[in-house]
Amino acid sequence: MIQPADLPDTIAVFPLPGALLLPRSRLPLHIFEPRYLQMLEDTLKTRQRLIGMVQPCPGPHGTGEELHAIGCAGRVTQFSETEDGRYLVTLSGVSRFRITREANGFTPYQRCDVSWTGFDRDLGRSEADDTLDRSSFLDLLDRFFSSRSLSTDWEALKDADDELLINSLAMLLEFDTEEKQALLEAPCLVTRRETLVTLIEFALRGGSQEETLQ
Repeated sequence: MIQPADLPDTIAVFPLPGALLLPRSRLPLHIFEPRYLQMLEDTLKTRQRLIGMVQPCPGPHGTGEELHAIGCAGRVTQFSETEDGRYLVTLSGVSRFRITREANGFTPYQRCDVSWTGFDRDLGRSEADDTLDRSSFLDLLDRFFSSRSLSTDWEALKDADDELLINSLAMLLEFDTEEKQALLEAPCLVTRRETLVTLIEFALRGGSQEETLQ
């Protein structure tokens, strides 16, 4: 397990709309762009092997080049190369961070100076949601999935612990960038679940999210 003292001051960042990583969760990635292949190669040479996942946000002229201030770093825990040179990677979520500035350098990908202050909880044990009414929550999910003809393993959802259940849904369900960012920035699991319920209820009232949950 990575300790607070092991967290670096500068990390590579990977802006990917809709790709949400949360602490203690896993995110599969398909890396094929040359600049991000270089990012992966450089990351694998570091001791921590951390990549910061961040949501891009529209720039002042709609350029989409700006980054949200808060992201989540993941450690490369699995990777495999395809015959045509692409990589299939798994990031294991470590901790959220706050970008302080873009780092100087000549890499083809972005690197940022970051602060880990305020996210000590991310390095601890998994959280529980003691106020979760699982029956009502699963009923809401059932209505949401049915409205979009989605399928999932209901037994796995019923048996999953609180954090795995809530974080997996936050990562897998298709929400827009700002909604994903709200789920990321939720200060605790209870707030994330409340945010998730609000987003699902909004979608049921007329949102257009479409998602296939495996």
